[in-house]
Amino acid sequence: MSQINEEDNHLETLLSRNMVPIIDLGHCGIEEISIPSVINRVGLQLQKAFTEKGIAFLVNHGISDDQIRAGWEKFDHFLDLPAEEREKYNRKEGSNRGYVGPGIERFDGKTPELRHAFNICSLDPESLPHNELGNLAKILKSLASFILKALAAPLDIPPTFLLDTHSQMLCGEDANMSTLRMLYYPSVVEDEPGQEKEVIRCGAHVDYGTFTLLAQDSEGGLEVKLPGSEKWERVGHLPGAILINGGEILSLWTRQRYHALPHRVVVPEQKYIRARSRHSLAYFCHPNNATLITPNALFFPDGDKSESTVYSALELIQKKFSETYGKQ
Repeated sequence: MSQINEEDNHLETLLSRNMVPIIDLGHCGIEEISIPSVINRVGLQLQKAFTEKGIAFLVNHGISDDQIRAGWEKFDHFLDLPAEEREKYNRKEGSNRGYVGPGIERFDGKTPELRHAFNICSLDPESLPHNELGNLAKILKSLASFILKALAAPLDIPPTFLLDTHSQMLCGEDANMSTLRMLYYPSVVEDEPGQEKEVIRCGAHVDYGTFTLLAQDSEGGLEVKLPGSEKWERVGHLPGAILINGGEILSLWTRQRYHALPHRVVVPEQKYIRARSRHSLAYFCHPNNATLITPNALFFPDGDKSESTVYSALELIQKKFSETYGKQ
């Protein structure tokens, strides 16, 4: 495992204060056949992380730095294309897949978000600007499947419940809204001509789905509010690790025992950080669209089993997309 970047390690972060759990996947994260003892250990560690913090760093997950870096390079190549070529892949209204330019998404409804994004929702070659991005999506899908098996292990549910309810990941939006999102954040230069004063890299929100896997190339302003706190705190960057955080659907399924953590990406105040660009990628793991989300699904021995409103996974995410894209 790489060491923390020396340029950033003087920043006070949750990582520097040892406040983010670090979970070792034992090099089993993308293997087809999982070792039961590793699944059980990781499941208990994830349960503790999600109930106490809402996030964790995953190490020894099986995805190499070179594989992730190659994905970022291909995305850079896409961004270098002429505008008319990029526009062929623009995200269309009513869809989540494709390219989203800076300023389109505004989580608070008003502040432009300074980033380029490309959403991959299926492995159909026609929807991908580079096949290598499809290969990266397949690898992250395998890691997500491992996490789903581990999450089920300590719960009072069938071992395959989460795998079965997520069986159509990356089969397209009609079946499942799981998405690999490639992200590029440009450098921020003060008083740059034409740049809006009020910008943010990503506005405050909680993720919509089951969980999110995040890889990033540097400390770039990711902040969270830990459970029970109203204070925004910088997470920090652990090279080679993948950050996992719980989403709203997992929180609903567990009656809020597992936290959906509010987070944002600010423009860093440190000039040496804001002056460099930043890459990241996020794999948003969602249940199949037809899956009914009810707090009675993931039983806890002492849990409240009373009835409550039931939504499909698709209904929940469509509501969120309307809030994010409908106020431009």
